[in-house]
Amino acid sequence: MYYHQSEFDIRCEWGEKAVYELAPISDAVIVVDVLSFSTSVEIATSQGAIVFPYRWKDESVYTYAESVEAEVANHANKRGLKLAPSSLLNLPKGIRLVLPSPNGSTLSLSTGDTATFAGCIRNCEAIAAAAMTRGRIVSVIMAGERWEDNSLRPCFEDLVGAGSIIQYLRGKLSPESLAAVAAFEKAAKDLHRLLRECSSGKEKVGKGADDDMRLAAEINVSKCVPLLIERAYVNKVDESNRFC
Repeated sequence: MYYHQSEFDIRCEWGEKAVYELAPISDAVIVVDVLSFSTSVEIATSQGAIVFPYRWKDESVYTYAESVEAEVANHANKRGLKLAPSSLLNLPKGIRLVLPSPNGSTLSLSTGDTATFAGCIRNCEAIAAAAMTRGRIVSVIMAGERWEDNSLRPCFEDLVGAGSIIQYLRGKLSPESLAAVAAFEKAAKDLHRLLRECSSGKEKVGKGADDDMRLAAEINVSKCVPLLIERAYVNKVDESNRFC
């Protein structure tokens, strides 16, 4: 297939269709949804949380949460936990959270049996190192955002987030991967400002989420490796935090 980037070890593509195409022929998939899914997953699992991705934001999330004995992190959460990195900074270890996200969760739950990681700018080096332990072929899938008609909107933050990870992956990089690295290298010196000024960032700042922007822009500050195990993300490097 022309779109599999099969001549290359390190592949980079957008959205759900890319997962279906690339996951079956990859040793590992890294899901990148910088504002806010993968950054939220990194912050939560770094504290020992078990995070269950969920595709929908409707009432079905509560039935699902009950089935996995978890609480829903959304705007109705009594403790203020939601799909926002700054809301997840002080979690009790071992807390079980369902994180509704139509973008990052959908990608995470579509990878089949392929090893799946949640990557962001904060854990870029650690996530790359972990993915490479699974084999030579690594696909970095950028979630993107959505237009009003629900079509995919490629976005600045996920492009630079992918590049921050790909720079640490060893192997032959596809042109798409090289473009992501170039975007990150160009943006890295002024990343917080650029994240705030990109389309998605302006939307977040308009909603008072500047703390989330600051957390998302921190480069390589975390060794946390969120790995999807039995439909939940856990921190792979925390041996005491095992999903049962």
